[in-house]
Amino acid sequence: MRSAIHEVFGDPAAVLRLAEMPSPQPVAGQVRIRTILSPIHNHDLWTVRGAYGYKPVLPAIGGSEAVGIVDAVGAGVDSAFIGKRVVAAGVHGTWAEQFIAPAASLVPVPDIISDEAAAQLIAMPFSAIALLEFLNVKKGDWIIQNAANGAVGKTLAMLAHSRGVHAINLVRRDAGVEELAAFGVENAVSTASPDWKAKVHALVGSAPIRAAVDSVGGVASNDLADLLGEDGLLVSFGTAAGKPMQIASGAVIFKQLTIKGFWGSKISAAMTTEERTRLIGELITRVTAGEVKLPVEAAYDMTDIAQAVKSSLAPGKAGKVLLKP
Repeated sequence: MRSAIHEVFGDPAAVLRLAEMPSPQPVAGQVRIRTILSPIHNHDLWTVRGAYGYKPVLPAIGGSEAVGIVDAVGAGVDSAFIGKRVVAAGVHGTWAEQFIAPAASLVPVPDIISDEAAAQLIAMPFSAIALLEFLNVKKGDWIIQNAANGAVGKTLAMLAHSRGVHAINLVRRDAGVEELAAFGVENAVSTASPDWKAKVHALVGSAPIRAAVDSVGGVASNDLADLLGEDGLLVSFGTAAGKPMQIASGAVIFKQLTIKGFWGSKISAAMTTEERTRLIGELITRVTAGEVKLPVEAAYDMTDIAQAVKSSLAPGKAGKVLLKP
């Protein structure tokens, strides 16, 4: 089967290539899925670089989420799955014509949701909704996040709005404010402006900011700590700056801040089946209602994997970059 593989860790645009790999066979509890579309996530690229929390055995097929049609089942799996359109996330090797997934992890996709939206339905949106739960905020509370025009950031902003939670959405470019406005995301502030913190204070007024999501690291972490209210929660979600979090001790001590890390894989693994089902159900409902938008920048054939990676890394994208087998 055609697959986008890497035989070494390194720059994804350089090390990924098209190759023929053996078609996988499902064992007990598994299904095989014929891929329709698979997204390129940042964590997929970090995995190819060898810098993520999971390191595959080489040579490895990239990708961790896809929408497709079940075409084979392993022992103990209901054959009624065959022919069903499903989404699978948190798996391996989706940048191929076929891949394997645990039957218990499959999410059937309603016909009203397009292949393009379904392909990216779980990993980033589920991280966003699980992250919103993790913040433990309620209707009327204020939160703040940086890198708000990223995939998780946009979805978090839309989900917060749908739940009645107010979000301050920080971006690093003035153009990012317009990009978020196109999604109907309000309260966007560009940190390129020297008075951006004053704009934040003007938006929240006297209300405290209960929680912050840091996807950047470095000095950006301290900016969020500075804006948090008493007993605020600062969550480290990523490190786009590639630098350790730099936080002045004063804010932590005098505001009694709590700092936690969030890794979606760990959080998801610890969830009960009931909680996971509830959150996925909410996601499907809100995507169907148009409250959460999952746009696509472009869909590339796997033969163009290098260009697809470059497109995925380009700033100012309108949505996800997808791969077609």
